[in-house]
Amino acid sequence: MTTHQDFELIKEADVPELNTKARLFRHRGTGAQLLSLENDDENKVFGITFRTPPSDSTGVAHILEHAVLCGSRKYPVKEPFVELIKGSLNTFLNAMTYPDKTCYPVASQNVQDFYNLIDVYLDAVFHPRITPEILEQEGWHYELDDPSRPIVYKGVVFNEMKGAYQSPDGLLGRYSQEALFPYNTYGVDSGGDPQYIPDLTYEQFKAFHQSYYHPSNAYIYFYGDDDPAERLERISQYLNEFEAARVDSAVPLHPRFDQPRQVTFPYDAGEETDLSKKALMTVNWLLPEVNDRTLMMSLSILSFILMGTSAAPLYKALIDSGLGEDVTGGGLRGHLRQMYFSAGLKGLALTDVDQVENLILETLGKLVQEGIEREAVEAAFNTFEFSLRENNTGSFPRGLSLMLRVLTTWLHEGDPFDMLGFEAPLAAIREAYLKDPAYFEQLIDRYLLQNDHRVTVVLEPDPALRQRQEAAEAERLEQFRASLDDRQLQEIIEHTRRLKQMQETPDPPEALATIPGLTLADLDKQGKNIPLAELDVNGTKTLYHDLFTNGIVYLNVGFNLHTLPQELLPYVSLFTQALLKIGTEDEDFVKLTQRIGRKTGGVWPSTFTSAIKDQTEGTAWFFLNGKATMAQAGDLLEIMRDILLKVKLDNQERFRQMALEEKAGEEASLIPGGANVVDTRLRALFNEANWAEEQMSGVSYLFFLRRLIEEIEQDWLSVLMRLEDIRRTLLNRDNMLCNVTLDEANWGQFQPKLANFLSALPARPMSLARWTPQASYRFEGLTLPAKVNYVGKGANLYDLGYTLHGSHMVITNFLRTTWLWERIRVQGGAYGGFCRFDSHSGVLTFLSYRDPNLLATIDNYDAAAQFLRQVELSDEEITKSIIGAIGQVDAYQLPDAKGYTSLVRYLLGITDEIRQQRREEILSTGPSQFRAFADVLERVKEQGFVVVLGGQEEIEKANQARGGDWLTLRKVL
Repeated sequence: MTTHQDFELIKEADVPELNTKARLFRHRGTGAQLLSLENDDENKVFGITFRTPPSDSTGVAHILEHAVLCGSRKYPVKEPFVELIKGSLNTFLNAMTYPDKTCYPVASQNVQDFYNLIDVYLDAVFHPRITPEILEQEGWHYELDDPSRPIVYKGVVFNEMKGAYQSPDGLLGRYSQEALFPYNTYGVDSGGDPQYIPDLTYEQFKAFHQSYYHPSNAYIYFYGDDDPAERLERISQYLNEFEAARVDSAVPLHPRFDQPRQVTFPYDAGEETDLSKKALMTVNWLLPEVNDRTLMMSLSILSFILMGTSAAPLYKALIDSGLGEDVTGGGLRGHLRQMYFSAGLKGLALTDVDQVENLILETLGKLVQEGIEREAVEAAFNTFEFSLRENNTGSFPRGLSLMLRVLTTWLHEGDPFDMLGFEAPLAAIREAYLKDPAYFEQLIDRYLLQNDHRVTVVLEPDPALRQRQEAAEAERLEQFRASLDDRQLQEIIEHTRRLKQMQETPDPPEALATIPGLTLADLDKQGKNIPLAELDVNGTKTLYHDLFTNGIVYLNVGFNLHTLPQELLPYVSLFTQALLKIGTEDEDFVKLTQRIGRKTGGVWPSTFTSAIKDQTEGTAWFFLNGKATMAQAGDLLEIMRDILLKVKLDNQERFRQMALEEKAGEEASLIPGGANVVDTRLRALFNEANWAEEQMSGVSYLFFLRRLIEEIEQDWLSVLMRLEDIRRTLLNRDNMLCNVTLDEANWGQFQPKLANFLSALPARPMSLARWTPQASYRFEGLTLPAKVNYVGKGANLYDLGYTLHGSHMVITNFLRTTWLWERIRVQGGAYGGFCRFDSHSGVLTFLSYRDPNLLATIDNYDAAAQFLRQVELSDEEITKSIIGAIGQVDAYQLPDAKGYTSLVRYLLGITDEIRQQRREEILSTGPSQFRAFADVLERVKEQGFVVVLGGQEEIEKANQARGGDWLTLRKVL
């Protein structure tokens, strides 16, 4: 048994569902709790969490989350966090602020790296170097470098939240939560409202850390295959410095409303003139505390039944009403002490808000009276059970997902063990349902229909809001300036200079040397390969990966999009969705969706496009993906066959609904995904594959959707004809590629079934279409209602003379964590600044995220070459960047991701030999490669193209500064 003199064991149990031994400890000196989960997962996870309930919307919890990672007692450098990013093999390294907690998790497959990360994070949270200057840098400060110019606010979180407050969907979620909890900590914004962030004082900031960042208020978590005794030893070294303290951080239960409420908030609608259908709304219910695992899982299953798919009854009723463009709300939210349920519409008229509210209540009432379809319940049960057993968290570490789950109860004096297993509560719910088939209907009636703690939240478009907010901010700053005498004004200027000087001054070598790190000897010289067999199954090329998948088959059925003429590319996304969301000759889409839920682990479409090195034409594929247990494999293939052969595309109204939802989704992603929007737009300028991707998913696609919606209404037959052309062209066995990930024993059973599935599909000669990309922009300003920018600049390095070498990963990793981090984020105040290089196409892009600057950011991109030439590159610095690059190459993957990665490598012609060569080039990177890369970046400065997404006023200012129409303006929202 794992024991340690400084800890007492409170509870232990085996969790067979997770193949895990769980032990809960309490630190004798401070009362800190430690949950230790022992299993064979090599992707080890550590996290320390503090309960941090803010009392206002100054963002103190969020700013402190940033600030504690800016140097500590043991590691006196400006940003240990960035030093770790540079030279760690981490599989996760970040921190997160929630409405009631702040989490500091790390993950790594390398045990020494894992210990290094833990040590830096523990010193950061308990002994941070939170000086006034760090609050100013990460939170907010007054900035003035010229007495003739106005004073402005700067700060990373200030600008991050300015960007966040420009997303109507994000605002709706914030306001829905705050309206449900007006009287406790959930009624304020822990992230920070830009209007109130400048109210935060250093004294409040410092006091918040002293109040809450104490071991007596800590929840410590370990997961994975590391030594459980070593866990306790390492933690005790920090905790033993403290004595027990009384920390008042409890979040009280919110008192219940005695009647429903409705509240309305404005949002920035920019210069939009047609506001007739621009409102958003949700209906929200406060639910019980998250201390009953069975009830929580029951409500989660109910939420899936009601809202989990486009065929779910509440989701479908909202879409079918035609009152809005897309569903919003998301159903059950279980991350706070009390759960809540949210459902609504966006893209509706203000005059229809009451009608939508009534529709939601009537739909729920009808379900209670008439009952929920049994197939819908069975689909929800199977979907939930499959998800729990598969435990597939994608690139997100499994242990971290589990940590966030246990914190829901553990944080509020509950038992963390309640959230580990799932067999018992799932069995209890099944038994309750079998005894009473109206089990879920009763949940609807009790927790929704009979629940008066209900708030309808409405977001109203206000085209003048931004002007009022900017005027209020300007007035506040002007009043502050008017209160200053000449001496105080000069002090602001001098303080701005000192802050910039501090930011620009490099850490001394002796301080950097304190950061623990690996050496090149700790790295595997040989890369890990994924098993691949290239087979012929019934005339179709099939890639097979013999990997242990715990009895789950992962199947990707691919269709070559290069057979389509280019004018059909914008239809691809909606066509692939229609295969699953429009119904077949035998089943409407509701029955089809229920069947997928009952009989499989999921079926979904995706596309993959990429340039291929040294080839003019790239690769572009549509994949129909599925997963199932071996017992369900036959059902999976039958469903896929029906989807491909029997889809009934002639459903004008359903297709129009899908197009409206797709448009709303694309518009909603513009602001939160602004850097990706700019990146996609830039890359489309340089090669055929990226151009095709932009046609199918970028700004061009959004413009296409707006035109398509009108065409569906006015000329449906022409649209239908194009959809049928796509089906006829793509559905061809000679145009296909299958990819299977499964262990060898089960492959023997699955292969004949796959062969039978393929035999039912048509086969005929195919021909590839020639695409001729044409871009009408080189320097472009995409405008939307925004107070921050997303700034991109890019070029094809191969066209500029660069010869591919694996060192590019080391150099771009170095650029991201030094020059771009310091100039764009730390000094510029943007939330992020980075660069991406695609070795297949040769395209490099510089990008910024939630950036208050525009021209200054471009100048920093252009100065990257000079930085690489002049920077002093120590062996230690290069080694860090090499380790960071290897960490990216060796990213942790679950079996399905490994199989898909191998498929992508196959399509791109990347052999294991090529990968090993690149790895050796990474490991041998030296200063000469940095200087050579600087030469090509100098040409990017002169020949690169620019795309900016941001507010029209800022883009026009940049044009004026550049002497005219430098950026062609194009309104996107």
